[in-house]
Amino acid sequence: MGRYYESKDFGLIESVRWFVDQGLVKIYCPDSIDASSWYNRRIPAADRAYNHSCYDKVLLHEVVERALQETGHDRVVAAGCSFGGYHAANFAFRHPERVSYLFSLSGTFDIGDRVDGRHDDDNIYYNNPVSYMPDNQHADLWRMGIILGVAEHDITRTQNEEMSALLNGKQIQHWLDVRPNAVHDWPVWREMLPHYLSLLPTS
Repeated sequence: MGRYYESKDFGLIESVRWFVDQGLVKIYCPDSIDASSWYNRRIPAADRAYNHSCYDKVLLHEVVERALQETGHDRVVAAGCSFGGYHAANFAFRHPERVSYLFSLSGTFDIGDRVDGRHDDDNIYYNNPVSYMPDNQHADLWRMGIILGVAEHDITRTQNEEMSALLNGKQIQHWLDVRPNAVHDWPVWREMLPHYLSLLPTS
């Protein structure tokens, strides 16, 4: 249930200040609605998924469209930490025509535990990367730069290794970056993000 201000409060934005100050990147931190969607156990799983699908439309048609207009680019970088890594990956995999690079930092890719194990609803299926990615044949997936960053002692390491295997099976180029002697927390993410940004082309 991360909020839009946490990346700033926990120093993630500061860790990439140089890239912002140099005019190389512009960062957008949209708020989440996790408390009304995937984490809301008070409503049925289908309603959680529907709420997220509405949120996805806001990201695509309002946040991303604004970013493209303001920067003059035709695609964006999607990045996030922990469950934000899920959001980044799910958005990128659903809309690869709008995403040039994906940086998932300790992300998760299976929302089964968020929907009580249900998979019989289209909004659930098409927001669960481990479900829809095996059959996802969108051509732009093969031109996306994908980094799955995870710590050696990360609670999400297994899911990252499984997603890496899935991408390998589809011959989608990516980098599974396992950071040694690290855990699922902000310090490793503050190391990952500036490193990943440094790999972007400057033109």
